[in-house]
Amino acid sequence: MKIAIASGKGGTGKSTVAANLAWALARSRDVALVDCDVEEPNLHLFFPAATTDVPVTTPVPVIDPARCTLCGECGKFCRFGALAVVKDCVLTFPHLCHSCGGCTLVCPQGAVREVPRTIGRIACSRPLSRLVLISGVLNEGEVQAPAVIRAAKARAEGHPLVIYDASPGIACPVIETLEGSDFCLLVTESTPFGLHDLRLAAEVAEEVGIPAGVVINRSDGEDAATVAFCRERGLPVLMTIPFSREIAAVQNRGGLIAALLPGWEERFVDLFAGVSP
Repeated sequence: MKIAIASGKGGTGKSTVAANLAWALARSRDVALVDCDVEEPNLHLFFPAATTDVPVTTPVPVIDPARCTLCGECGKFCRFGALAVVKDCVLTFPHLCHSCGGCTLVCPQGAVREVPRTIGRIACSRPLSRLVLISGVLNEGEVQAPAVIRAAKARAEGHPLVIYDASPGIACPVIETLEGSDFCLLVTESTPFGLHDLRLAAEVAEEVGIPAGVVINRSDGEDAATVAFCRERGLPVLMTIPFSREIAAVQNRGGLIAALLPGWEERFVDLFAGVSP
């Protein structure tokens, strides 16, 4: 089973839910936890351990000047500005390339070939005997987050239970994370911004065709609007985490409430039971 944990906005506690859920389940089964927030991965802070790094590359075009006739077909085709045909050469801008391969197909002279370029890495570790942590890390200045996410997800293939921690928002990295998931846990908070962005995230999960449920984090007891929205959209509220000084103190120390506070391991196990078919 593959569970994606997402949120419409940052700071709702998405990674907290992912880390605690993974820890609670890894007490009794094998779990792969995948950090798909590749621009700002942070699950390693909950699970410090030695890592093995694997580079992530993507193909980019290189022009063979001996074959190139400066016909301009490659530059016309590229919608991202990664190729520009000027008076006496073809300029390439690898950081703008989306690796679609179209330039190699349209070149009539076969003057375009692709070479790998490193855009990030995958950090793999085993912080617990039954938990594998796979973190995607996008290099600074790069834009191809989906490519690193795909590589991170590929490393987790074959595990019986995979938890994906998505990036905040509803942009391409989130869509890439949701792809192929069996269930989406949407983490929100009982604020006007939290509800607004929960609506957006719920619409994305519905559009992608993935069943979803909601975790309300930092609840101050004023959740009526959020609960009403969930009821209206048929989204079960699977867990409510209170706005608590005790919980905040554990999290501020980088701890896991499932491990350090009584009763919370069982609550996260029950959360998984609500997700499972």
